[in-house]
Amino acid sequence: MSDLVAVWEVALSDGIHKIEFEHGTTSGKRVVYVDGKEIMRKEWMFKLVGKETFIVGEAKTKATINIDAVSGFAYEYTLEINGKSLKKYLENRSKTTNTWMVTLDGADCRIVLEKDTMDVWCNGKKMETAGEFVDDGTETHFSIGNHDCCIKAVSSGKRREGIIHMLIVDDREIPEALE
Repeated sequence: MSDLVAVWEVALSDGIHKIEFEHGTTSGKRVVYVDGKEIMRKEWMFKLVGKETFIVGEAKTKATINIDAVSGFAYEYTLEINGKSLKKYLENRSKTTNTWMVTLDGADCRIVLEKDTMDVWCNGKKMETAGEFVDDGTETHFSIGNHDCCIKAVSSGKRREGIIHMLIVDDREIPEALE
């Protein structure tokens, strides 16, 4: 990995993924690694600038590395996720998802709720869920091992705040994690 020029860590619904990029500025070689696995390799490219698009994670999220010449033989590498800059994607993601960290049976669990689809992910796996309407909102039920889990969605009572999502595991509320 002598030509390693960029490393990014991206938090997606199915986990935090490490993206590494090798760029040989003499050979034009381009290699992309996701979570330590080589997923794309191109040797002897005459055009040293351009884009490389690939898929990341279980949710098959589209990622693009942009290679731009800055000056002479200096290059700038930027990562886009689903067509947005990494910064914009992460800002938007905090509005569209909730993330909780909880330890169950000695194992760390990263639980993510995608608010737009109401999909629930635990450690990279999409969970089987059952939703129901209750007096003060909705409840999305699922299990992790022999633990009963429920994400409650209730109105905040304030228009600007909208809906509040709470994770309850075995009748215990779990605080939201900041990623």
